[in-house]
Amino acid sequence: MRQSELDFFKKMLEVRKVQIIRNITGVQEEMGQLRQEELHDDADFAVMSNNNLVENAISEQQGKELREIEVSLHKITQAAYGRCEMCEELISIPRLKVKPHAKYCIDCREIAEKQNSKLGNR
Repeated sequence: MRQSELDFFKKMLEVRKVQIIRNITGVQEEMGQLRQEELHDDADFAVMSNNNLVENAISEQQGKELREIEVSLHKITQAAYGRCEMCEELISIPRLKVKPHAKYCIDCREIAEKQNSKLGNR
């Protein structure tokens, strides 16, 4: 991969990293404020509980994406970025433009998803 492409993806990853950190911080602050509010009845409690579940799920997913971004940024410094972790072939530029923290090429991603779904069905 050319240096200009690496620079492009590094910038893309860094921008997304900042967005995710802002999102996670915002969710944590919002949940802290909600916990301080007085709950007047069961409906208030139910709404807060539901919001808490949704926010936790979003934060968990974004935390996972943040970890994948960190790995990708490290790979850039090690000249290993853009290689499939399964077959070691180059991941296509169009795929990286859609998901710059992709670990697998398209073919291997499908294999990994099938393996994960089989493990989940046990």
